[in-house]
Amino acid sequence: MTNLTRRRGRPTLPLMSLRGKKLGVLLSTHPDQPGFKHGLCLAEEAMNQGVDVYLYCIDDAVHGIGQPQLQSLAVRGLKLYACAYAAQRRGLPVNDKAAFAGLAVVSDLIAATDRFVSFN
Repeated sequence: MTNLTRRRGRPTLPLMSLRGKKLGVLLSTHPDQPGFKHGLCLAEEAMNQGVDVYLYCIDDAVHGIGQPQLQSLAVRGLKLYACAYAAQRRGLPVNDKAAFAGLAVVSDLIAATDRFVSFN
């Protein structure tokens, strides 16, 4: 039997640890848009909670691959992917700052993560 705690007089389940869970994040907006920033904040907070984060940049979000905040998350263990086609269409070079891949990777991330969210 699960021990219930009381919050505001109502029985609730205790907070669950997220350590070891997997979160997929898809960003499609330009780095100067709020959606891109919100996605990065979510990814960072999830990593702080011990969640394995997989982030895929598509469309205009590929412009943000070199951003310092995104690269510092990658150094900390963020699994960073970028759409190779989107980068090519925008004249951006494929480099080692992210794993450049196709949409099959997005499908794999959706299937393999516990939660998948998108910011567009």
